[in-house]
Amino acid sequence: MSDEENEARKKPGTTARLSLGALSGLPAGGTAPAAAELVAAAVRPQAGPVVAVGGAAIDRTPAAVKDWAIRDFGTDDELVLQLGILAVLALFALTLGVLAVRHRRTGAAGVLVVGAVGAEAATSRPDSTSLTDALPSVLGSLAGAALLYCLVGRLPAAHRGGRAGAGEGWDRCRFVLAATAAAAASAGEGALGRALNGAGGQEAVASRKNTDLPPPASRAPAVPRGAQVGVAGVSPFITPNADFYRVDTALVVPRVDATAWRLRIQGDGVTREKTLTFDDSLRRGLTERDITRTCVSNEVGGPYVGNARWTGVRLADLPEECGVRPPSRGGPADQLVARSVDGMTMGSPVEDVMDGRDAMLAVGMNGEPLPFDHGFPVRMLVPGLYGYVSACKRIEDIELTTFDAYDAYWVERDWAREAAIRTQSRIDTPKPFARPKTGAVMVAGVARAQHRGVDKVEVRVDDGPRQEATLAAEDTRGTWRQWSYAWQATRGGHTLTGELQTEKRTRTVPDGAGGWHSVVVTVE
Repeated sequence: MSDEENEARKKPGTTARLSLGALSGLPAGGTAPAAAELVAAAVRPQAGPVVAVGGAAIDRTPAAVKDWAIRDFGTDDELVLQLGILAVLALFALTLGVLAVRHRRTGAAGVLVVGAVGAEAATSRPDSTSLTDALPSVLGSLAGAALLYCLVGRLPAAHRGGRAGAGEGWDRCRFVLAATAAAAASAGEGALGRALNGAGGQEAVASRKNTDLPPPASRAPAVPRGAQVGVAGVSPFITPNADFYRVDTALVVPRVDATAWRLRIQGDGVTREKTLTFDDSLRRGLTERDITRTCVSNEVGGPYVGNARWTGVRLADLPEECGVRPPSRGGPADQLVARSVDGMTMGSPVEDVMDGRDAMLAVGMNGEPLPFDHGFPVRMLVPGLYGYVSACKRIEDIELTTFDAYDAYWVERDWAREAAIRTQSRIDTPKPFARPKTGAVMVAGVARAQHRGVDKVEVRVDDGPRQEATLAAEDTRGTWRQWSYAWQATRGGHTLTGELQTEKRTRTVPDGAGGWHSVVVTVE
């Protein structure tokens, strides 16, 4: 074999070279977000491209799709979204790697275009206050583009015959080493960035640790004996903080330093604007109440409902001190818009906030400062209203306005402006498709009808007559109520239905699900 033939055999064919080009795109594509996350630690975690693009994607997702994600993935919906974004970035990286083999500069420029998308998403977020939010995406894409340009430059032209030039031999080992080193470096960058971003919230962590909630001036009554039915499988009457449902649009939960937190109250009908600090809140005299919360995305029989003992400042007192009057007393504002530090907005009827119910700015949950996932340092609660119109976490601004003048975040996405919680009951046990034995089987669960209270729950087996369940002791009209029914189970398949609310099944959009909850069991 001639020297020319030996040299040519060392050079890759076109297909092999394109494959290696695609592989070059992966470490370059990994370097861009990893370097961006490192830069975001110096700017702010929410400015990272994955978080910013994810937030923009959430904002533009149709309500029905969001509802499906929450229903099927629960609190993991944000993780699924982030993994989806990374998967799309990986496909782009492979494509740009192939493109760079034929057009080296164009492939590298493609990485910069992806970075520009991230920069635009970061600077257009509601909580963005500076163009510096573009820096993570811009600098990360520059690092990724430079790496792709260098890696592809190590590949010689595909063999087409003739003598190969000196130094153009295909050094597979050198390429693999360079790509591996780049991948390891990007992994290290990403790990360091995540560590620094986590450390960036230490002031907030310290402020929560140092928060000592004063005894409430108005304590909640003790939970009555008999409020828990004592049937295995039924939810505890008070939901532990770790088990309480959580639905967020923020991919990174903001950690707010309580010592720097401020709340401003302003808008229509406000004659005296007010700014409240966290210490101001604790000194006002706190109220403690048991309140059941539920998410509008909760399907009939779903898990997104919980009951906790909340501690906070009476919300109605604050607008009253600012001179605000509800519409029933001639006030010009009918909507109270709450704004979070992450830009989320929620609109509650002023009349509901000021009608005497236990609406509050909560600072505590089940005897401890609010967990970060549940809104530390301060969140809003309005009993009887779904969370999407009343449960603003990390609230920093209250504006009095009208429903005609402003649509809050979820209203812009086809949810109802006003959303009172629907009456619902849920069968907690037996579980769907359970196989109990014949004889006495306890059917039990929870029911809620905030402000109205639950006075009766009925159970029906198959198409038989309605049977009244035994109600547990009532805590307040603002909490759920447990119930049980002793069923003499006979062999075969059966459908158990909890009844009294509206029979017709409705979906969650636009103002909450409705209908009877049923489970199917097989008695052996």
